[in-house]
Amino acid sequence: MRERLIESTRELLWERGYVGTSPKAIQQRSGAGQGSMYHHFRGKPDLALAAITRSAAELRERAEKELSAPGSPLRRVTAYLRRERAALRGCPVGRLTQDPDVMADPALRRPVEEAFARTRGRLAEVLAEAQAQGELRAGLDPAATAAALIAVLQGAYVLALAAGDADVYAQAVEGALGLLT
Repeated sequence: MRERLIESTRELLWERGYVGTSPKAIQQRSGAGQGSMYHHFRGKPDLALAAITRSAAELRERAEKELSAPGSPLRRVTAYLRRERAALRGCPVGRLTQDPDVMADPALRRPVEEAFARTRGRLAEVLAEAQAQGELRAGLDPAATAAALIAVLQGAYVLALAAGDADVYAQAVEGALGLLT
């Protein structure tokens, strides 16, 4: 039941944000009763923290899988950028940055902030590796480039959502890759 509560809350946060994710909505989505919810969690903030932490960990793990895969560093970066994503739903972690209730709460904000910082740092490491192997130009700043690439991914979600067209997301990714090489 605990897992269903966390997964249901993750989905609702992605779809509705923190304010729109009521305990009643969580209970309905998960099929849990009020007693079950409060048996496993102290309340909505505690459950939201578990859900946000899970989403943030998933973001980091997926990035690490691609960035640590076999192949050249640039091929790994390309795989990370081109990975299939739910372009018209937005990033489940990135969307939380637009939620004032999440960003105002240091405990809820922390996993979001750490997920992006770690992913950005890991991407910078792989870009530095690509640079050392001559795949990228010598003057490139890996840390700044990693930040720009993460910004492209997050911005590509916004553009795709605004256009109602997932191809806009892919176009932004391809544009970023074109700038790298």
